[in-house]
Amino acid sequence: MVKIRLKRVGRRHIPLYRIVVADSRRARDGKYLEAVGYYNPKTKHLTLNKERVDYWLSKGAQPTDTTKRLIARHTKQTEPQTAEGTN
Repeated sequence: MVKIRLKRVGRRHIPLYRIVVADSRRARDGKYLEAVGYYNPKTKHLTLNKERVDYWLSKGAQPTDTTKRLIARHTKQTEPQTAEGTN
């Protein structure tokens, strides 16, 4: 099964995560099929290639719980703001 999950990179006490598409049987920091973004939990900075994530989801890739929340947050941040109260 293909999963969209986090791969830890960075140094000790300075976590950085790459959001990757990988076979679920591979090790957490092992070989992956494609990197689709990265996440810095200290600054909450999130970069995601939404087109590629949508492609992999359409092919049946399953996001982990954490990546599902990150994808939802990215979608919420990038959706166009509606003008409330204007006619």
